[in-house]
Amino acid sequence: MPQNLKLSVVIPAYNEGKRISATLEDIDQYLARQHYDYEIIVVDNGSNDNTSEIVKNEQGKIKGLNLVRFEKSVGAKGSAVKLGILEHSHGDYVVFMDADNATPVSEMEKFWPYLEYGQAQVVIGSRYVQNANVTEKQPFYRIFLSRIGNLLTRFLVDPTIKDTQLGFKAFTQKAAREIFSRVTILGWGFDMEVLTIAKKHGFKVKEVGVLWRERGGSHVPLKGYIETLLDLLKIKLNAILGKYDR
Repeated sequence: MPQNLKLSVVIPAYNEGKRISATLEDIDQYLARQHYDYEIIVVDNGSNDNTSEIVKNEQGKIKGLNLVRFEKSVGAKGSAVKLGILEHSHGDYVVFMDADNATPVSEMEKFWPYLEYGQAQVVIGSRYVQNANVTEKQPFYRIFLSRIGNLLTRFLVDPTIKDTQLGFKAFTQKAAREIFSRVTILGWGFDMEVLTIAKKHGFKVKEVGVLWRERGGSHVPLKGYIETLLDLLKIKLNAILGKYDR
């Protein structure tokens, strides 16, 4: 586990007023016990509920908590993650995670051996590899759509990665900046582009089984799955045309 280093935690949020407080407090309670510095960056992507107000209230209690707010949504999850990483994170390592805390930040324990010793510059959480712990499953139709999407992704992008879409991914600072400065897909399919760029630029990617709990209240509409598949085709075309090359 690293010491004298800093971890940036980036959380994209859209209408998460009902659960963002519990997530932030869980993150803070865990990180406060570690031997490294940290910051927590919530990127409110144009919420029309009280998400920002709750985060502001938590700032008085939680060390290093920052709020970034789009007045209106400027795309789906990808835009919020990209902004948080490129313009507001200052850590030696960066992790982005979902606001519902489906995978808690304590799962970073499994990532450090790969990041700290240079075995990988990108480590991604997975529901579909050995040692994954899925305690509460998604509805059947979401599992089905997710599996189909992952099969297509493995066929078109990377046959070695089994779960591209889980919202828990960590990067060295260098990898995060090089990758996200080239991200063009700002919707739900941005994860696939991130991994495509990582491989194109020679960063080692490690997939690790993590704890994952279905929280309900997903903000991914059904049409989001169709949009993600279209994004996948765009990513494949971009890769063929060399748009991700150095």
